[in-house]
Amino acid sequence: MDALLQEFVPQTTLPWQVIAVRLALSLVLGGILGFERELLARPAGLRTHMLVCLASATFAIVAMEIVSMPVFQDESVRADPVRLVEAITSGVAFLAAGFIIFKRGHVRGLTTGAGMWLAAAIGLAVGLGLWLVATLACLFGALVLAAMRQLEIRFDLKNRTDDE
Repeated sequence: MDALLQEFVPQTTLPWQVIAVRLALSLVLGGILGFERELLARPAGLRTHMLVCLASATFAIVAMEIVSMPVFQDESVRADPVRLVEAITSGVAFLAAGFIIFKRGHVRGLTTGAGMWLAAAIGLAVGLGLWLVATLACLFGALVLAAMRQLEIRFDLKNRTDDE
């Protein structure tokens, strides 16, 4: 029975409370970015941004835990944290590219795609424990989404229904 319990509740490098807070923060920060997209009824809104951010945080935590597992302590196993960033970046870029369309001479979905990419970066930062970086990136991203939209409307820089 102990072996079964150990299999389903293994010892982690990070305390479970820290893991829980990191994952919860990724949901909150991803939600902040997704909220503006949701208000504008974009295809990738609140839930999508939250899930992308949560997934990135989860990948980061899993990567940190894998590196510290005894089975990977062998000299022949090499950990390269940059590979994690590359994998998340390319995976989310593929997902975000799906939102970008060219229709009737107009490109739509660029901001949604960029927001998804930012949500992934924020999730990665939270998962790695870089909370200040994640929070600042989220705040700056939310500022860009909200404030720049208002400037575009005020100065009639773009058609309000177009997604840059």
